[in-house]
Amino acid sequence: MLVIFRRTGQRQYAIEARRPRFGAVEMNPAPGYDELMPHDLLHLVVEAQLGLTHGIFGQLAAGGHAGTFRSYVGPSKSTRDAARRQRHLDVRGKKLLRAGHDESLQSERATFICWQAWLARSEAKTRRKTAQTMTAQAKQVRSIASGKEMRALSEQKLEQICRHLDELSSHWSQLKIGESMIVNWPDLSVSSFADSE
Repeated sequence: MLVIFRRTGQRQYAIEARRPRFGAVEMNPAPGYDELMPHDLLHLVVEAQLGLTHGIFGQLAAGGHAGTFRSYVGPSKSTRDAARRQRHLDVRGKKLLRAGHDESLQSERATFICWQAWLARSEAKTRRKTAQTMTAQAKQVRSIASGKEMRALSEQKLEQICRHLDELSSHWSQLKIGESMIVNWPDLSVSSFADSE
């Protein structure tokens, strides 16, 4: 699956997932814009690195909508065809949402923990300061995570995740409005940059 992160405006972005078997879906606008790392790009890295196959991006790859994505309707699609595709997406998406409930919650917890850890390891003083303000909440999130979840977030795994976040953040932060980056799921390689179509 190809996941396209597109800067659409000042402090705005969209995500499109191109799925060979199920057709494209998009979320536009997407929540949690950040000039360094949009919230859903964090999820993409964390879920891929932890092998969460029923989190947000696993659900998308399996043909779902993760509760927030809609069928991508290109200019050549009829409204009737778009409505039919959306109905199919909704049926499959609801089933996958139920099956992925626990992993989606795990993804939220792990994403917060990794975000705080990534900021804390930054060379930038402002980011480390932001991480300090998140410490108490990260501790609380760790306390409700299962032992299995915390073992999966070993120091070595956190280091790997932070390296991926550094790499993807460097690509994301260079994008201008109208430009996008394409990330392959689940290997996280950046396949290209492109102007918006």
